[in-house]
Amino acid sequence: MEFNFSQILSCSMIMFAIIDILGAIPVVIELRKKAGHIQSEKATIVATALMIIFLFAGETLLKVIGLDVESFAIAGSFVIFVIAMEMVLGLTIFNEDVPETVSIVPLAFPLIAGAGTMTTLLSLKTEYATQNIIAGILINMMFVYFVLKNTNRLERLLGKAGLNVLRKAFGIILLAIAIKLFRNNTGL
Repeated sequence: MEFNFSQILSCSMIMFAIIDILGAIPVVIELRKKAGHIQSEKATIVATALMIIFLFAGETLLKVIGLDVESFAIAGSFVIFVIAMEMVLGLTIFNEDVPETVSIVPLAFPLIAGAGTMTTLLSLKTEYATQNIIAGILINMMFVYFVLKNTNRLERLLGKAGLNVLRKAFGIILLAIAIKLFRNNTGL
């Protein structure tokens, strides 16, 4: 088991773009207003556990329902593409209702560890070593925890325009990632 800094960096950047915790700051602020308090530690731990469990058990789950990782990765590239288009164009294609309580749902799942994140994990597994993906997950979850704890400060620091610029920049990165995943798993 050898850690590869380049793979860890790539996995971290991909996960950072797909989780998009900076782009989710307005959603987190709204959830905090509705619930009064968000348990940052609990949300981070649950999201991390979900991602690591899916990294190991996701492939088996796919086999049970008769799918291979490459097909899932191609489907995931489409999901990532749509999420990226939302970010770049400011559209809302995936619309989720926000319940009154925000303990684990919707913050840990599906906001942090949602369908796009799970798809990305299995897609990454086709190209990167598992230990490097886990390192990327852990790096991201430390950042997620920091953001959840400091959402109000970050909102004031970056401002609305700064958050929009970050969201669009990571949207373009996600578009490139979606195309790369599609090409690598289709052989085109």
